[in-house]
Amino acid sequence: MKKTILVAIAVFSMIACKKEEVKEVAEVKTENFKTFGDSISADGVISREDLLAKYETLKEGDTIEVKFRSDIKDVCQKKGCWMNMSLNEDKNAFVRFKDYGFFMPLNAAGSEAIVNGKAFISVETVDELKHYAKDAGKSQAAIDSITEPKVSYSFLSNGVLIKE
Repeated sequence: MKKTILVAIAVFSMIACKKEEVKEVAEVKTENFKTFGDSISADGVISREDLLAKYETLKEGDTIEVKFRSDIKDVCQKKGCWMNMSLNEDKNAFVRFKDYGFFMPLNAAGSEAIVNGKAFISVETVDELKHYAKDAGKSQAAIDSITEPKVSYSFLSNGVLIKE
């Protein structure tokens, strides 16, 4: 009987320690992040891979509330009114800011960020794509090569944390 109790205590101790380790790994500390827009925390943040999996289940018109973490690929070079965040090697989330209430620093590309808001699928027209390419500082040849609308992973953010 004593052995059974000791074994049970040992097993429960190992399980408790293991769960504690997982919590520490999943916790994101935000003291080295600068806030833009609404004040947000890192609680409930998901990875870029998890967001990509969610996008792949959406159809046009669907919207989900989510908070995700990734790297900023590029930022609007006119005033920081949009940014692209990496989902994988080939795919990005196109992030705009609610009511144009805040903007990103023009030099934020390459920074790690956490964004909170609504993820959805959108179809961007040729004119919109050319406008975004111009804002990104693309060459005229690159702008002129845009000839078809594009289905994209879009995100409307109400708050952003950028790692300093």
